[in-house]
Amino acid sequence: MKQNGDSEFSNGLRRVAIAIVASGTFAAPAVFAKASNIVLVPPTALPESARQTGEAMFLHDTVDGRTLLYIEHSQGSELAILDVTDPVHVRAGGSVRLEAMGPFDFVSTLGDRAELVRFRQAQVDAVLDLHAPQAPILRTVQGLSVQGSAMPLGEDGFMLTNQVGAEVQATRDYQIVDTADSQELYRVFDVKQVREEVTRKETGTTFLLTDGGLYLIRRPAVEMYKNQRDLAYAD
Repeated sequence: MKQNGDSEFSNGLRRVAIAIVASGTFAAPAVFAKASNIVLVPPTALPESARQTGEAMFLHDTVDGRTLLYIEHSQGSELAILDVTDPVHVRAGGSVRLEAMGPFDFVSTLGDRAELVRFRQAQVDAVLDLHAPQAPILRTVQGLSVQGSAMPLGEDGFMLTNQVGAEVQATRDYQIVDTADSQELYRVFDVKQVREEVTRKETGTTFLLTDGGLYLIRRPAVEMYKNQRDLAYAD
């Protein structure tokens, strides 16, 4: 993910608060909610691959300027691909079958064309090869004996330490609060049973992976600023 330190973006970011309330116990509501500076997009408004439960997800910027969201399905055996370059028009990018031993988590980026993953049950590491973004390949690493935290070494590899920390995936309930318009009462939108959350800073888009599918929190003001900046750079 790229860092954006522009003051306009920082000011916009402070307008949004996402509060983690409690452990989820109910299915995520399928509603479409709008506020003055926030748009909450439910799974039903997204491609079919975004409408089912996922194990994990991560964002990847391709060398040709696209941003892809990968969602792990079917206990790690399938990877769905969404093109989220334009959050207004999220497009399906197909899916890929993986030779996986079970569900896994995305640990860290290894340069521009690989992602380190870790299988949950066995705590074994592998590498998701992204040289072909539409057809990623899961490659096991032979000879690893250390299980613990990982540190990427640029595009050249990664380093493991033996400090093992047990991680338990739990769902949470989120409340999205729009505080942009001080003349009106703040609006609150609920998203239940969130498994994972990731944000694309360039567009301000936050992706919430829930038991009921994928939700998008769009921020049109940030999207417009990015489009204007891109046009200025193009000139």
